[in-house]
Amino acid sequence: MKYITFAIPCYNSEAYMEKAIQSILPAGEDVEIIIVNDGSTDGTQIIADRYAKMYPNIVKAIYKENGGHGDAVNTGLENATGIYYKVVDSDDWLDEDALLKILQVIKGFVEANTKVDMLISNYVYEKVGMSNKKIIHYKNVLPQNQIFRWEDVGLFHLDQYILMHSVIYRTEMLRLCQLKLPKHTFYVDNIYVYYPLPYVRTLYYMDVDFYRYFIGREDQSVNEKVMISRIDQQIFVTKTMIDMYQLRMIESKKLRKYMINYLAIMMTVSSILCIRSKEKENLEKKKELWHYLKKKDYKTYMKIRHGILGQTMNLPGRSGRRVSSMAYSVARRLIGFN
Repeated sequence: MKYITFAIPCYNSEAYMEKAIQSILPAGEDVEIIIVNDGSTDGTQIIADRYAKMYPNIVKAIYKENGGHGDAVNTGLENATGIYYKVVDSDDWLDEDALLKILQVIKGFVEANTKVDMLISNYVYEKVGMSNKKIIHYKNVLPQNQIFRWEDVGLFHLDQYILMHSVIYRTEMLRLCQLKLPKHTFYVDNIYVYYPLPYVRTLYYMDVDFYRYFIGREDQSVNEKVMISRIDQQIFVTKTMIDMYQLRMIESKKLRKYMINYLAIMMTVSSILCIRSKEKENLEKKKELWHYLKKKDYKTYMKIRHGILGQTMNLPGRSGRRVSSMAYSVARRLIGFN
């Protein structure tokens, strides 16, 4: 039995993917590692095949034509045999002690025949040049070491949202909700985390620093210049999330509030990238995005537009855009992203 499937999407990852693989191997044959080579042109497949040969009962190497990060996540899910599913980006890695603790908890779920849809743990910003690593935890928001529901959660801070780094989903739940990420699109990790939320009935939080999120490569998708160059994809993902649900139909008030606030963050990121690009064309895209939300879900639009984030991103004129940009710069330093 495989308790957890770890999917590692790889595209030209030969320089760093081994650290990700090796960080999972201490879990042994209780887990499987699916290395998904998304059409790489370097030595990624050679490394993947080598690990599959060395650890035939743990590692699978899958080659596919290039379809982007989301398509590689889809491929991992299609081939997963683990009861739970976790994505590990090829330039990130896991903490061994936390891995073994999480594995023991999941074994407990299985032995008790208990279905927990989402397991949450902490992640650490492994940012190049920073000696003090920022840890994103949820111990002031979520009950610890017990099964709970959305009604039991507290208030999330802006830097505490559940990301792909912090979540492990029950594999069957992902399949039942028919999760399918779009091809050739960046920033789909937001869809991966957001779309299944209304299908999640039971949650479990462990206060362990499990996922190590590397930030520092110039070509990384979260680099600000790279994000501005891909603003159309950021907006596409945000619109896709707007289209998923009429949020007023979400039964749980706390889940509804959480999803509205998550969407507010997505609107903010898209808006600030348009502002910081200083291009007239992108400022028009920002305006069109807010109009899109207003047309699709007026109630959600009003809540986001008149909240602090919405107001800050829509200050009038050049001076207003300057204030918005300054607010973003302060937030970026406080939170530690980019």
